[in-house]
Amino acid sequence: MKKKTVTSYIINLVLVLVLYAVLAVLIDNGTINRYYSGIIAMMFINIIMAVSLNLTTGFLGQLVLGHAGFMSVGAYSAALFTMYSGLPTAISFPIALVIAFVVAAVFGIIIGIPALRLRGDYLAIITLGFGEIIRVIILNSGFTGGALGLRGIPMMTTFTWVFFLAVLTVFTIHTFIKSRHGRAVIAIREDEIAAEASGINTTYYKMVAFVLAAAIAGVAGGLYAHQIGIINPSKFDFNYSIEFLVMVVLGGMGSITGSIVAAIILTILPEALRSFSDYRMLIYSIILIGMMLFKPSGLLGRYELSFTGIINRFKKNNNDNRKEA
Repeated sequence: MKKKTVTSYIINLVLVLVLYAVLAVLIDNGTINRYYSGIIAMMFINIIMAVSLNLTTGFLGQLVLGHAGFMSVGAYSAALFTMYSGLPTAISFPIALVIAFVVAAVFGIIIGIPALRLRGDYLAIITLGFGEIIRVIILNSGFTGGALGLRGIPMMTTFTWVFFLAVLTVFTIHTFIKSRHGRAVIAIREDEIAAEASGINTTYYKMVAFVLAAAIAGVAGGLYAHQIGIINPSKFDFNYSIEFLVMVVLGGMGSITGSIVAAIILTILPEALRSFSDYRMLIYSIILIGMMLFKPSGLLGRYELSFTGIINRFKKNNNDNRKEA
């Protein structure tokens, strides 16, 4: 590994730990109250969802409209395990998140085998149908609580869990995209026919990206279920999938940091506008429409923000100023 890359990772790790320490202290001493800490937890869950969806929609170039379906599968599988396993919560919760990851990945394979043979609008329709099928099955199943939802879920999601799993998600997707496999995925997005002619197994790489995104969404679902304490199938509908798609489009399709910024904005914005209850959704919609009109590529397009890049640019500017002086 190059020395420059190692330095970059160390700087990012230090900054992440500093951010965690600051937020953890503010939450523990009550400076950030329970209401705002709940918003912060949802913000990190949304980051996980947006970044995972960006893998398929932004980097792979496949429009997916049923991402909330994978989240619901993870939420219910994790919640049911912690409720009925009989294990101590310290043991059952991490196991439940692993189960959510595996179950969502299995569903990703099931839907991915037929869906990824199609392209464009057809793939979007199939994933949309999948999300609705899952919701209807949950709605009509007794063991999931049906229309009343699943209640009494132990609330074990903490700031530490959501923070570090969001960091792990970003690191995983970033590393994947920078690898040989990630370059193959991007090649498929740019021109699938040319990628296949170059010897890239397009079906394999499309499946890998799709299943990885689904599995990560399942983990986000497990965190969500144990954050709220009650889950209802009506929550994981088409509109919820569209919310995550909006985060990806707003941040920039193909930009991980763009998805992070958009997830933060679109989590905080509705709460910030809550005092304008009569006009909240109108203002929210106008902001989104204006963004798409004046910056259709999203906030960052395909550009990635980097702490080390900012530091290097700052050093370069200082050196240029010294030379001019």
